[in-house]
Amino acid sequence: MTKTAFFWDERCFWHADGNYAGMLPLGGFVQPMASGGLPENPETKRRLVNLMRVTGLWDALDTKSAPEATWEDLARVHPEAYLKRFKEVSDAGGGELGLRTPFGPGGFEIAALSVGLAKAALFEVLKGRCDNAYALSRPPGHHCLPDHPNGFCLLANIAIAVEAALAEGLTDRVAVLDWDVHHGNGTEAIFFDRPDVLTISLHQERNYPMDTGDATDRGVGAGDGTNLNIPLPQGGGHALYLDAMERYALPALAEFQPDVIIIASGFDAAVPDPLSHMLATQETFRAMTAQVMEAADDLCDGRLVMAHEGGYSEAYVPFCGHAVLAEMSGSPITAPDPFGETFTLRQPSEALHEMHLAYLADVMSEV
Repeated sequence: MTKTAFFWDERCFWHADGNYAGMLPLGGFVQPMASGGLPENPETKRRLVNLMRVTGLWDALDTKSAPEATWEDLARVHPEAYLKRFKEVSDAGGGELGLRTPFGPGGFEIAALSVGLAKAALFEVLKGRCDNAYALSRPPGHHCLPDHPNGFCLLANIAIAVEAALAEGLTDRVAVLDWDVHHGNGTEAIFFDRPDVLTISLHQERNYPMDTGDATDRGVGAGDGTNLNIPLPQGGGHALYLDAMERYALPALAEFQPDVIIIASGFDAAVPDPLSHMLATQETFRAMTAQVMEAADDLCDGRLVMAHEGGYSEAYVPFCGHAVLAEMSGSPITAPDPFGETFTLRQPSEALHEMHLAYLADVMSEV
């Protein structure tokens, strides 16, 4: 049996992101960036693929594409009116339906393909065809609400994949752990009243969206207690991420006892990312992967899926992704961190780390 399946498709790299200067639409005194477009661009993903090919890790993975998610799949999460409007605008050449979610011609089909990669990765693991799987989904999905795209996200990739697996009877209990630096507000909202899906978000506090992600938001109704937000203070580094996982995220997984764990795998908590103020490194993501793999071994026979979300440093995301996939596949092939020494020196002092831990303990005491 293949250990790690890797789902990707060149067509996802062709998703167009419109005329922006960073996070702002062009106009007035907002000058276009030299590189053009939004920070969410194909190069971080394409360079990850290229790095794995150069190191040879590519050959240790079962690499494949997948079909687009079906309309039926999408409609389990998104209203027909939203899907029809998205398709109409896409067919007419593209546009924008929500906050910072531009797309070009064929944007609907590319977004459905991004969902399809996540769905196929989840199904591959649940059907026992591989130990774990990674979906290089683009556009991302964790900010998308049922009827409102948001923050580069046009369809709720992971939520749609989860609903498809539940509908097929492949699972009864799913845990989604989101370590993207931004709060996974879309995934949270979709499952906020559900007892069968645990949602955990580890994120920089008040980054994006600025009005969601509070530790006190624990779910409602039948879903009370199945949502956990772990907001981290700015400047938290490698050790804080691992401590937060050990103290809060992993115990929540153990209590919930899922059939499968899905990671919303964003790499935007890394030191050089333009959309965050955290200090995670390549080693942070490798170590968190090891933590979750151990939890999956204990809780659900190792069933682990990752779906790509954010991460906007073209120079560094490939190294973070490479470390994650090497850990998942058990491969000895490494891509040594070219920034490792510098980023290690930038980690918070022990005193500041203790202050961060005290702050986090205070915030999480509200849970």
